[in-house]
Amino acid sequence: MMDRREFLRTAALSLASTQLAPSRLAWAETSPPGWQEFEITTKVEVLKPAGTTRVWIPLPSPVATDFQRPLGNQVDCPGGTASTVVDRALGMALVSCTIAGGSAPTVTAVSRAATRNRSLDLSGPDSSGTPAARRRGRGEPLQAWLPPKSLPADDIVRRKALEVTRDAHTDLEKARAIYEWIVVNTYRNPKTRGCGRGDIRYMLESGDLGGKCADLNALFVGLARGAGLPARDAYGIRVAPSELGYKSLGAAASGTITKAQHCRAEVHVRGRGWIPVDPADVRKVMLEEPPGNLPLDDEKVEAARRRLFGSWEMNWVAYNFATDVELPGARFGRLPFFMYPQAETAEGRLDCLDPDSFRYTISARKMG
Repeated sequence: MMDRREFLRTAALSLASTQLAPSRLAWAETSPPGWQEFEITTKVEVLKPAGTTRVWIPLPSPVATDFQRPLGNQVDCPGGTASTVVDRALGMALVSCTIAGGSAPTVTAVSRAATRNRSLDLSGPDSSGTPAARRRGRGEPLQAWLPPKSLPADDIVRRKALEVTRDAHTDLEKARAIYEWIVVNTYRNPKTRGCGRGDIRYMLESGDLGGKCADLNALFVGLARGAGLPARDAYGIRVAPSELGYKSLGAAASGTITKAQHCRAEVHVRGRGWIPVDPADVRKVMLEEPPGNLPLDDEKVEAARRRLFGSWEMNWVAYNFATDVELPGARFGRLPFFMYPQAETAEGRLDCLDPDSFRYTISARKMG
């Protein structure tokens, strides 16, 4: 059976496909009217260095969109060398630092980004199955967001995708059917470490459809691709409280966002372009929104369910779309995705969720 990464792989980030920039960059121009600007500070400390230490920190996406714009980065890597690595095809930028043996390394990255809420009007006629819509979609480079053509016809992800979308006729109907299936059939597991692993093949084979955002939204992406729709995960971090009345869908008011990483998803529909979705956050509202354990027919859940197919509240900053990531200079294997700071010493890759050997803090503040 084909490795589960084949459904979610985009491209590996490697030195051969990057651009290097100076380690300290000036701030770009300020954000335009109607946008909100955030400053994100990530400080990494390696508490048990051994030999050469390498540190990688994700930065806000370097690609300007209609909902997010990069405003620059500043990097401090005392006693080491640092570079900013960019892969625009994956919407990725990162700090890569190398520190020779000695005292415990500390690396700090400060980034600024501007965001504005993203919402699409999907109420009009669905033309995604028409010849005109198919022609409009031909010019976009979408193949990277589809599974390989060599994927077996009986692949479990593809089988489930066809089952879920069997009554759908247009791209938009297929995307919505998958979204609704995720909302109804999965659950948020509070015991999952971090944001989850995104192992959708295991989820379907075991029948255990629980996890967190990197699991549930990866399942949406995998099923969308299995149904023939380009789709991708969007990895990032929440930077502010929600202004929509959801305590569970925002960062802490204190500005500490060390554990606020969040994965979202996009699906491409012919004639409409990329549609933002987040079925995982519907399940988060059900589990965590006060008083907790809300049913599907609760008013707050129904409102989130309607809103999160076609919109993202941009109290969140996107890092990248990359999966199966090979960090530049890394010696100890690929990552399923890159949403947390990472580090290696001569003894191996440090656990980014283990504060005893690898400590980091992330904070955010709204500018102006």
